[in-house]
Amino acid sequence: MDLLQVFLLSVIQGFTEFLPISSSAHLIIVPKFLSMQDQGLAFDVVVHLGTLVAIIYYYRETVFFLLKSFFQSIFELKEVGDSSLAWKVFFSTIPVGIIGILSKDYIESTLRSEEVIAYTSILFGLLLGLSVWVNNRYQTLSTSITWSVVFWMSLFQAVALIPGTSRSGIVITAALLIGLSRDVGVKFAFLMAIPIIALSSGLIIIELFNQPEAVDWIALIVGFMISALTAYLTVYYFIKLLNRIGFMPYVWYRIILGILILASV
Repeated sequence: MDLLQVFLLSVIQGFTEFLPISSSAHLIIVPKFLSMQDQGLAFDVVVHLGTLVAIIYYYRETVFFLLKSFFQSIFELKEVGDSSLAWKVFFSTIPVGIIGILSKDYIESTLRSEEVIAYTSILFGLLLGLSVWVNNRYQTLSTSITWSVVFWMSLFQAVALIPGTSRSGIVITAALLIGLSRDVGVKFAFLMAIPIIALSSGLIIIELFNQPEAVDWIALIVGFMISALTAYLTVYYFIKLLNRIGFMPYVWYRIILGILILASV
């Protein structure tokens, strides 16, 4: 890969990972339409780890207290501090983890097509728009992350295994449909991303041992730094702008993207 491709794909990964527009869709579509060479598994791991570092750093105080409470609750065998929230984040990964392992080969061989990405971009964009409309009609918005909330958000998260769905988008959609406030729903959706990105990166690393390839260390280092910086800035400004612009711009973007993809295939 040349440095231009490294820069472009790293920015795309960092920018789209936490926006409700699907990073996987963009990483599949953009290289195909620009006739780029495959970036390889090692690069995928590194840019995902860059986004992981970004979200951990952004929520560093929350993550520190969650981890501290989580391990304290294990050693003391009781609820400690934020241990309840930590366990909820942990258990939210189970459905997507199980379904991801069982369906990985099918997803890779069948669902990574332009048509699938186009239809999922449109369908789940419309669903996000519906969730915004439903959420706006609630008289009171919940700020409580109950086990029922975790159950539904974790099930919706598993749907994001389909390329073009958007993990953050579908989880935020679930939060809005359930009746969570936007701020609480977005924060919990981003916290749920931490173990998921770590898990998916770990699975790709395992694959690397079975698919040895030459390592371009410069590309990996540059990719990591750019994806981390881009992801951090994206999360920072996305949360800052949320109350001003809401989610509808992303709904329209997804619909237009899907239509353009369908028109080009």
